[in-house]
Amino acid sequence: MVRRHGPAVLAHLALLALWAWATGPGGVPRFIMPGPVETAATLLVPRYGWGGHLLVTASEAAAGFLLAVGVGVTLAVTFTWSAPARRALMPLLVTLNLIPKVALAPIFVVWFGYGLIPNIVITFVIAFFPIVITTARGLAEVEPELLDLVRVVRATRWQVFRKIQLPSALPYLFSGMRVAAVLAIAGTVVGEFIGSEAGLGFVMLSAQATVDTPAMFMALVLITLVGVALYAAVVGLEHAAVPASARLR
Repeated sequence: MVRRHGPAVLAHLALLALWAWATGPGGVPRFIMPGPVETAATLLVPRYGWGGHLLVTASEAAAGFLLAVGVGVTLAVTFTWSAPARRALMPLLVTLNLIPKVALAPIFVVWFGYGLIPNIVITFVIAFFPIVITTARGLAEVEPELLDLVRVVRATRWQVFRKIQLPSALPYLFSGMRVAAVLAIAGTVVGEFIGSEAGLGFVMLSAQATVDTPAMFMALVLITLVGVALYAAVVGLEHAAVPASARLR
């Protein structure tokens, strides 16, 4: 345990020490970069309402991510079972994915108004594409000999999917989910920057207007922790569902 996670812990502690040193006496001015202690002290200021904003951001990120997983896996299965659907829809998804998501955010605000819904939609739009691509690849990359064997015993399409394709695709699915977890946090913050009245991104934008850099840094730290928690949840689920020998490295 120590050998596996020790280097990562030391790297994070080194970054924290570097931050404290850079903002120490004679270092970077505090109005540009506050120190760790000054940043953490904002947690004790009631007017920031960190708990409520943290809950909003975490809820938006989790909801958008779960929606991306559900829609992404459904589309991947559809593409695997229907070649015409794959040929028609996959190029369309690639085209839509090339649209800058920041450009879509104001449109979603017009359509859905301010609040949770547009931010969840933005998170979903940014996060679902990697899940579609990796899961579809995993479902397609089953050994042909194995498929021929189950056809000989007259297995149904559902049996082939449940017993052969899905277990084989799980490492690819979780690989896409890891990427999507990172993108989901970015999507949530983009939504909160453009059209929100709550959330950690909203706090950062409000603090920028008053040059409140300690609050901005604290919001950034909390956003990072939300991302770490979401990513860790995906990794934990992967360890429970996929044998170590089958995981993608």
